[in-house]
Amino acid sequence: MENNKENIKRIRNLIAFAILLYLGVQHIDAIFRVVCNFLGLISPFVLGAGIAFVLNVPMSAIEKKVEKIFGKRKYNRPLALVSTIVCVILVIALVLFVVIPELGTTILSLKDLFPAFLIRVQETAEKVFAENPRIVQEIASIKINWEQVVNDVASFLKNGAGSFLNSTVSVAVSVVSAIANFFIGFVFSCYILLQKEKLSVQVKKTMYAFIPAQKADRIIEICMLSSKTFSNFLTGQCMEALILGGMFLITMLVLRFPYAWLVGILVAFTALIPIFGAFIGCAIGVFLILMVSPVQALGFLVLFLVLQQIEGNLIYPHVVGNSVGLPSIWVLVAVTLGASTMGVLGMIIFIPITSVLYTLFREEVYRRIRGRKELKDKF
Repeated sequence: MENNKENIKRIRNLIAFAILLYLGVQHIDAIFRVVCNFLGLISPFVLGAGIAFVLNVPMSAIEKKVEKIFGKRKYNRPLALVSTIVCVILVIALVLFVVIPELGTTILSLKDLFPAFLIRVQETAEKVFAENPRIVQEIASIKINWEQVVNDVASFLKNGAGSFLNSTVSVAVSVVSAIANFFIGFVFSCYILLQKEKLSVQVKKTMYAFIPAQKADRIIEICMLSSKTFSNFLTGQCMEALILGGMFLITMLVLRFPYAWLVGILVAFTALIPIFGAFIGCAIGVFLILMVSPVQALGFLVLFLVLQQIEGNLIYPHVVGNSVGLPSIWVLVAVTLGASTMGVLGMIIFIPITSVLYTLFREEVYRRIRGRKELKDKF
C-alpha cells in the first residue's frame, strides 16, 4: 500500500469509525434512549407524512377532475384537499350512522336472546352428560382448592389496585398525547399536500447537493417506484375490501341471514387487513348469528369459507397483486412474513415493500443476463 494522502485518509476514517463503534457499544443504553426520544419528537411529523401520502391518492384524482371543470386555477389544490377531507369524513360518518344504530339494536336484542341461548346450551349439555356419564365422573374428580383461589383473588385486588390506578393514568396520558400527535400530524399533512411540488424540488436539490448525480438519480427512481406501488396498493386494497363486503352483504340478504348490513360493513372494514382481516368479521358474525340460530351460524361459517376461498384465490391476488405488479404467490409470502414480524401493520405494508424489492431484483437479474452473451440462447 502506497503511503499517499488517499490511503492515509482511509486509515484515519477507519480508525475514527472503530473508535465511534467502540464508544457506541459501551454506551448502547444512552444511545438507545436518545434514539427513542428523537423518534418521539419526530413521530407527529412521520404520522403527518403518512396521512399526506394516503390522502394524496384520492386528492390527486379529485384535483384532475377539478382542473378539467374549472381549468388551471390557484384554488384547485385547496379545493381538492378540502373535498378529500370532506369525503373521508362523510364515509366515516356514513359507516358510523349505519353501524352504531345496528350495533345498538343488536346489543338490545342480545339481552333478550342470551338467556334463551343459555337455556339451549344447558339442555344440550345435560343431554350430552346423560349420554356420556364418564364425562360427569371426570368432572367430579377434579378438585379445586377454593380457599387458595379466594386468597389469590384477594391478594391480586389488594396489590393490583395501585398498579391499576397508575396504568389508568398512564393510559389517559397516552390517549391525550396520541390525540395531540394526530392533530399536529394532520396539520402537517395539509401543509405537505398544499406544497408537495415545492417540497419535492427542495428534496431533490438537497440530494444532488450532497450525493453524486448518478446515485441521486437511482434513489429518486426507487422513490418514485415505491410511491407508485404504495398508491396502487392502497387503491387495490380498498377496492378488494368493498368487493368482499358487498359479496357478504348481497349473499346474506339473499339467503336471509340476520345482521346482514352489520356483518357486511364489518367484513369490508376488517378486509383492509390483507388476506386474514376478514376472519375478524367472520368471528363477530358467527357470534351474533349464533345467538339467533346455531344452524344459521353454521351456515354463515360455510358461506364465509366459500367466499373467502373465492376472495383469497381469485379476487385478492388479481386485484391487489396486479395493482402492485406482484405475482400471487409472493403476495401470500409478503402477508405471512409481515404478520410474523410486525403484526397487522406488517401485513399491510409488506406487500408494497415486497413489490418494490421484487421489481428491483427482477431488473437486476435481467440486466445481468443481458450482459452475458452465453445466456442469450437459454431464455
